[in-house]
Amino acid sequence: MESKSFATLLILIFILTCCMSATAFAGPKPVIQADSTYYDINTGLYVLNGNVYVQVKNRTITANQARVSVGSLEVWGSGGVTVCQDDIQFSGDSVYVYGAQDRAVVDGGVSFSRTGLSITADKAEFNWRSKVGVFSGNVTVNQSGNLWTTDSLTYNVETNSIL
Repeated sequence: MESKSFATLLILIFILTCCMSATAFAGPKPVIQADSTYYDINTGLYVLNGNVYVQVKNRTITANQARVSVGSLEVWGSGGVTVCQDDIQFSGDSVYVYGAQDRAVVDGGVSFSRTGLSITADKAEFNWRSKVGVFSGNVTVNQSGNLWTTDSLTYNVETNSIL
């Protein structure tokens, strides 16, 4: 009788350990808020409308509407989009965040700003791992009062330098 109880106890401890490990490695849970929120069971996405606010890690995304995959941390947002982290901010008409890859693509009337620098463009791609932003289409740069234009620009946020 005691060996069955001991075996049951070991199995229970093993199951609890696995559950706690899965929770620990599950990754960051996003904060999701909007005026209207529902979960679409057919697509596995949260569908958000009005004053959308999504926070993952130390990044914040706001938009008029969005769809969010909690599993892959992907965000498709449109209308008055902003993507902020620390002292950098992107804004534009739409955003697609590849959460697992730590990348974002902002489209339409893109504006980027941080202390001493502002960039506008048709499109921007940002990689949080490499800390590099690539701006394309009608790029205008205002760096500490120096204004200039170009077709494309690559900027390293970490070194605060144009490449």
